[in-house]
Amino acid sequence: MRIYIDTSVVGGFYDDEFDQSTREFFTEVENGKFILVVSELLEAELIRAPEFVRNHLNKYSIEQIERVELTEEAKVLADRYIIEQVVGATSKADCQHIAIATINKVDVLVSWNFKHIVNLKRIRGYNSVNLKNNYQMLEIRTPKEILES
Repeated sequence: MRIYIDTSVVGGFYDDEFDQSTREFFTEVENGKFILVVSELLEAELIRAPEFVRNHLNKYSIEQIERVELTEEAKVLADRYIIEQVVGATSKADCQHIAIATINKVDVLVSWNFKHIVNLKRIRGYNSVNLKNNYQMLEIRTPKEILES
């Protein structure tokens, strides 16, 4: 299963509120159950994180991680989410994560961002825009939900 992760999942490994499910999720990555799909946007966001968080993804082999880019197509789709008022302009990076995952046809996007991503109203909004623009719907879940499925 190809799973796109945003920055909150990497940070969740070190967060008391989310660490148990996040650690179990990453164990499944190590066991080969999931392939992490990470974007250059995630890597850019991690630059601002503490060093131990920045270096977290270095633990995984090249077979466990697929790297994808923030393309012009993804930027345009992300802007559509904002134009359609799924979220406000201050959530542009969140929209870019959604767009990158959509365009790369991942199986699911995983996040701990409940305000702008893992939120039923937002998920419906993102998928409405995706369908209007001839993209597939995107499955969006938390690491905990992925482990329970």
